[in-house]
Amino acid sequence: MQARELKERLEREPVEMVRLAWADPHGASRAKAVSLPVFLEALERGYNINVATTTLDSAGGRVFQSFTPGGGMNLPEMTGSPNLVIRPDPSTYRALPWEPKVGWILCDEYFRDGTPFHFSPRHLLRKQIKRLGERRLMVGLEVEWYLARVAEERLTEEHVGVPGVRGRAIRTCPIEPGYSYHSETNLDIMQPVLGELARTYSALGLPLRSIENEWGPGQVECTFSAQDALRTADDLVLFRTATRQVCRRLGCFATFMARPALKGYYASGWHLHQSLVQHDRNLFAGDPLLSSTGEAWLGGLLEHAAASTVFATPTVNGYRRFKPNSLAPDRAGWGFDNRGAMVRVIGGGNDPATRMENRVGEPAANPYLYIASQIVSGLDGIERNLKPGRRDDEPYAANRPLLPTSLEQALHALGASGLYRRQFGHVFIDYYLRLKRNELGRYRQWLEENRVSEAEPTQWEQDEYFDFF
Repeated sequence: MQARELKERLEREPVEMVRLAWADPHGASRAKAVSLPVFLEALERGYNINVATTTLDSAGGRVFQSFTPGGGMNLPEMTGSPNLVIRPDPSTYRALPWEPKVGWILCDEYFRDGTPFHFSPRHLLRKQIKRLGERRLMVGLEVEWYLARVAEERLTEEHVGVPGVRGRAIRTCPIEPGYSYHSETNLDIMQPVLGELARTYSALGLPLRSIENEWGPGQVECTFSAQDALRTADDLVLFRTATRQVCRRLGCFATFMARPALKGYYASGWHLHQSLVQHDRNLFAGDPLLSSTGEAWLGGLLEHAAASTVFATPTVNGYRRFKPNSLAPDRAGWGFDNRGAMVRVIGGGNDPATRMENRVGEPAANPYLYIASQIVSGLDGIERNLKPGRRDDEPYAANRPLLPTSLEQALHALGASGLYRRQFGHVFIDYYLRLKRNELGRYRQWLEENRVSEAEPTQWEQDEYFDFF
C-alpha cells in the first residue's frame, strides 16, 4: 500500500533521480542514485548493489579476502564480493529540500535468495525490536557536533588517499570563538546556517526540538522528540547526512567526529534518551523514581556497560571523552538528574516523561547498533531482574566498574560477552571485531611510525574521522 501511494505521489512531483541509501556498519550513509523509472522498478523487484561497502573499514581499506572461498569469513555466500539486493522502504522516502528533484529512501539489504543480510545494522535492530513484543522503546536524540567554515577552496593531492590510508583532512576555521555557553551572540553568528538547517529538518519531517550553542568553538547540540526506536535510528542517519550536505553547500563544514584534533575543541557526545512504553503507559515511571521494570532495565544497562560501549563509542577518537569530572562518564553508574553519571535518570514520581539518558555515546556511533545494544542489555536486565544498586551522587568517585578507556579494551569486552554473541550472533560479532581491529591496527602502526604521543588527538584521527563522519 505504501509503495502504491509513493508511486502516485511521484507521478505528481518532478523527481528526476532517487538516492537508494543504506547505512554501512559504521553508520555512514551509502547511496546509489537511479532514474525515476528504475526506482519504480526497484519498488517491485529491489535493486542490485555490491556487498563491498560492508567489507571496508573507515578508510576504505579492504578487511576481508573477498576473492577467496568464503570471502575471508568462512561464509560461502560471501565468496567473490557478490551482489546484494536492496529493497526500498517506502515509509522512509523524502524529497531532498536542498535538491528538490532528487528523492531519498532507505533500503534493507538481502541476499539474492531473500535471506536478510548478516551484517545489516537495520536488520539487527529490527530483530531486537521484535523481542519487545507489545512494548515499544521510545528514543529521543540529543546529539552534539561541530560547525566550522571551510578554509580551502579546492582539494589538492594531499587530500587524496589510497584504500586504508586517508588523505589530509580539509582545513577549516572556527565559526565562533567558543566557551561562552549558550551565548546568544555566538548563536546569532551561526544563525544563517542554523536557520537553513532548521528549515531543512522541518521539510524532512525530523522532529526538531532545539538547536543550541554548546561549549567548544562552533559546537552545536540538536535535540529531537522521542519516537519509536527504528524511526529514531533512521532519522539519525538522515539528520547527519542532511546536516553535512547543507553545511557544505553554504561554505561551511559539519563533523560528527567526537573530538577533532584542533586547538580548543571540546569532545562532543550523543546522549540517548530511552523509555519503554506499552499501551501508552510509561513502564519506567514509578514512585518515588523508577518502577521495578525501570530498575531492571537500568540494571541491565549497567551490567553490560563495558560490552556494549563499542556500539556507542566505536572510534579510536571517541574514548577521549571518558575523563573524570567532565560532561562524559568514566564508570558504569547511574544518578538522578546527574550529568556525571553514565545513565542519568530523569523524572520519577510517576512522571509519564520518566526516562533514562545514556551518556556514553559519541556522535559518530551507528544508530542501529547503539539502540539495539540498549534493548539487548535492558531486556537481559528485565529477564534476570537485575538491580542497579544505590544511585551515585558522586559519580566520579563511586565504587563502580570503570568503562573501557580505549577502543582496544572495548573490543575485548565485546568479544567476551556471551549475551551479545547470543543476541547479535557469532557471525556478526566476529565480523565486527575484525572490522574494528583492522582500524585499531592501522592507528597503532601510525603511532609507531610517527612516534607520536597519544595525550592529545592525533593527525591520524583527524584524517581518519573528520570528514568520514
